[in-house]
Amino acid sequence: MASPVTQFLYKQVLYITYSPSLCRLANATFSSLFRRNQIFLGVVFLSAFGLEIVYDTSANRIWDYVNRGRQWKDIKHRYMQTPEDDDEE
Repeated sequence: MASPVTQFLYKQVLYITYSPSLCRLANATFSSLFRRNQIFLGVVFLSAFGLEIVYDTSANRIWDYVNRGRQWKDIKHRYMQTPEDDDEE
C-alpha cells in the first residue's frame, strides 16, 4: 500500500498531466515558441541573456546588503579630501 503522501503526489501528477487547460497552454507554447528552430534558439538566447541580467543584479544587491559599510563606496568619504584651491596666487 502506498503512503498518503505518495498517493497525493500521484494525483497531482495526473491532474497536471491530464488537465485540459494545461494541455492547451502547452500546445500553444510549443506551437508558438518551439516549433521552428530559429524561434527556439532566439527564445533560448534571449532567456539566457535576461536571466543573466536578473541573476547578476540580484547577486550584486545581496553582496552590497551583506557587506554594507565595508566597501570602498561606503567608506570613501572618510579618506578622500576635497580639493582645495591652492593653485590661485
